[in-house]
Amino acid sequence: VQLQASGGGLVQAGGSLRLSCAASGDIVTINNMRWYRQVPGNQRELVASIAGGGTTNYADSVKGRFTISRDDAKNTAYLPMNSLKPEDTAVYYCNADGRQRGYWGQRAFDSWGLGTLVTVSS
Repeated sequence: VQLQASGGGLVQAGGSLRLSCAASGDIVTINNMRWYRQVPGNQRELVASIAGGGTTNYADSVKGRFTISRDDAKNTAYLPMNSLKPEDTAVYYCNADGRQRGYWGQRAFDSWGLGTLVTVSS
């Protein structure tokens, strides 16, 4: 399963961006979809996650500003980001796990997309 992240860019503090993560492949089901971010020299941190039933979780630093959602018909997750701060600057990665069809039957997958850079200027 491949993940394609998009929507990053340069924005001024207080502005907004919306990230998208589209999954493709022979997907049976996607369980969790997550967004992580990483600043060079730092560990990758979990920003937001959404389970198949819609349960969401957020890092304390983004609560009230970011909202994760998913469209299962499109195998896509979204992350609208509002009131952006310079400290939100990072490369954002999407991650998804679930089950896919394979030659020998179904198997689990846990895939990562290439990152998309978000830069927030002060």
